[in-house]
Amino acid sequence: MLVESTAIRSIDYDPSRKRLEVTFVSGERYAYAKVPGAVHRAFVEAESKGRFFHAKIRDRFECERLG
Repeated sequence: MLVESTAIRSIDYDPSRKRLEVTFVSGERYAYAKVPGAVHRAFVEAESKGRFFHAKIRDRFECERLG
């Protein structure tokens, strides 16, 4: 889903795998493993997606660079 953010272009989530994919405005994409649904929902609803990402996701979940 596309989001309004100066840092993040889109957020996608697969609830069955608890896999969060984040695409940044730079075009880089990352997948984060074992992300609870509540974290995904809070991320989508956060006023500042970038601030939420840095505080609650980055360096807290196993990450894989996709592109």
